[in-house]
Amino acid sequence: MSFDQLSSLEAGRRRGNPSYADDPDFQRLSQDLMNRLFKLNGNNQRLSGEIGHLGTRRDTPRVRERVHELLEESRDMFKEVGEGVKKIQTWEDVTPTQKYMQQKLSREFQTSLSEFQNLQRQALEKEKTSVAAARAAIGAEGGAAAGEEGGATSPQLLQQQELARLAPQDEVDFQDALIIEREEEIRNIEQGVGDLNVLFQQVAQIVTEQGAVLDTIANNVENVRDDTHGADRELRSAARYQKNARSKACCLLLILAVILTIVLLAVFLG
Repeated sequence: MSFDQLSSLEAGRRRGNPSYADDPDFQRLSQDLMNRLFKLNGNNQRLSGEIGHLGTRRDTPRVRERVHELLEESRDMFKEVGEGVKKIQTWEDVTPTQKYMQQKLSREFQTSLSEFQNLQRQALEKEKTSVAAARAAIGAEGGAAAGEEGGATSPQLLQQQELARLAPQDEVDFQDALIIEREEEIRNIEQGVGDLNVLFQQVAQIVTEQGAVLDTIANNVENVRDDTHGADRELRSAARYQKNARSKACCLLLILAVILTIVLLAVFLG
């Protein structure tokens, strides 16, 4: 029977026997994970564009808000998808098609998560740079104000300087609040990077363990194949030996028949 015939027969069995069909729960979970990964890849692209605006003339509070929202949304979704990928990697009794889907999901998840981690680090570096610049600017303004106070001598001049400082004090307080908020965002990003690193390592470990199981199965298959080839050689050798033995037995019987015939003829003719 040819390979094409075997494939056709197998396809017919799958159509005729529901037990050959893939697990519907596996299909639903894998399709949901693929849809979520597609959305996460889109978030990565949007996040890359928004992070590129940080620290430039296009840097605005709205841009930073969008970066923060995308980071939070993607971080939570990656955790959910990661749990799904871990679940699907440990699915039992998978078919070759399901095994291919397991490998595809783990590969695309790791690629997308690695890209997101790089984007988080870029946002983290830009946030730190922004906070450092803001603190340096506030320090410079404070130093200038102290210099003005040291040079003042008359009470009228001191009063004018105090009135002049009251106006920008609200701005300084506002900048301090922004710095505190950005520092909180920096801590959130750092925590998110650490959490997703753990998730990445867990998925990679599961994939490695699955690969080790596959290697063991492959080795066992190789051993069985070698043993089968050895047994086939032994059987062929035994068959040749048996065939030779039969040939020798036939020759011996033929010789005995000839001798017996000669003896009988000698007896009858004598």
